[in-house]
Amino acid sequence: MSTSQEKTHTVPVQIVNAFVKDGTGGNPAGVVLDADHYSDAQKLLIAQRVGLSETAFVSKSETCGIKLDFFTPTKRIAHCGHATIATFSYLAELQRFGDGETSKETVDGPRKIILDAGMAYMEQLAPSYAPATDWTKQGVTLEGVLNSLSISKNDLDDRARPVLVNTGNNFIVIAVKNADILANITPDQDAINAISEKLDLIGYYIFTTDTDDTDVDATTRMFAPRYGIAEEAATGMAAGPLACVLYDVLEIKKDSFLIAQGAFMAEPSPSEIKVTLDLKDGRITGLMAGGKGKVMKSLEIAL
Repeated sequence: MSTSQEKTHTVPVQIVNAFVKDGTGGNPAGVVLDADHYSDAQKLLIAQRVGLSETAFVSKSETCGIKLDFFTPTKRIAHCGHATIATFSYLAELQRFGDGETSKETVDGPRKIILDAGMAYMEQLAPSYAPATDWTKQGVTLEGVLNSLSISKNDLDDRARPVLVNTGNNFIVIAVKNADILANITPDQDAINAISEKLDLIGYYIFTTDTDDTDVDATTRMFAPRYGIAEEAATGMAAGPLACVLYDVLEIKKDSFLIAQGAFMAEPSPSEIKVTLDLKDGRITGLMAGGKGKVMKSLEIAL
């Protein structure tokens, strides 16, 4: 007879793909509801056993619609775009939230969420920009960034130099001339990781406006080895900075952009992210990035 008083507890986890295109593709996140009683150590263990880039844990909030904690298999992170969209899409499907405005409480403060006809949108901040000349203070050169992608200055879109953009997180946004160059990028993950550490990046977001889909403003690839992501299918927190570059740098003067991602992955997972800019006197004062989520499967994790 065992003397252990420990009991195995089963944790239900929904795997929800965010930013799906026509009900397929997208970026999977784990979603755990009613997570108030789990410790951070338990949440980390659950995230490890789920095994996806991020798992979101939903708890009650005194100040917002819900409290959200995000864990990768290795650590807590302050924000996760695709896991936010996955969570609120699922909660809307459960009718815990109706259309309209709500919010999420995070370790990094509150953020506004808007639900509209099956789409979930999350708030990001007005952009700040740091050109490549600023990166040298941290020992990073433009040549080093391009070398980490096995591309040259000749591959860049002449209309937009690579720039570090922050709408809540740091990304280097890089415009290349065409889809062939984008498709054939060969990332040096170790080099990207080292540069990401120096500049405190989530990762690189590489894009082209050369796309066959007339509804899409840009198609992209995302590399974030610093967070254990070799390549990601959809990155809501990066699509916001890209939309700001499209508006401010490429001077595509409209307030809504559709961003495609995931088509050039080794295992393609086509995704769509919609970004709506808040504008005042022609300046971006904030933005909302969002898309659709779809439950793909359910897991039970033993704890």
